[in-house]
Amino acid sequence: MLGLIITLLIVGLIAGAVARLLVPGRQHMSIPTTIAIGVVGSFVGGFLGYLIFGKDSTDGFFQPSGLIGSIIGAIIVLLLWINLGNRRTV
Repeated sequence: MLGLIITLLIVGLIAGAVARLLVPGRQHMSIPTTIAIGVVGSFVGGFLGYLIFGKDSTDGFFQPSGLIGSIIGAIIVLLLWINLGNRRTV
């Protein structure tokens, strides 16, 4: 269980950092926020992969395609974070 949490945090950090590098502009975020964006992006990428390709659990937990899906999901979450953060209330 502890290994799963550590793996999730490391993949979240990698996906969040790559998403921040690929999205243009400057994002004012801390490292824990970057990890949170990456972890949520991993779930979004996994859900989108499940919707598009179906479930494939026979290849194991950690797969290169899962990391790519995590990065794509993190980019989506980061763009939503930026757009929702720029809205001002009157």
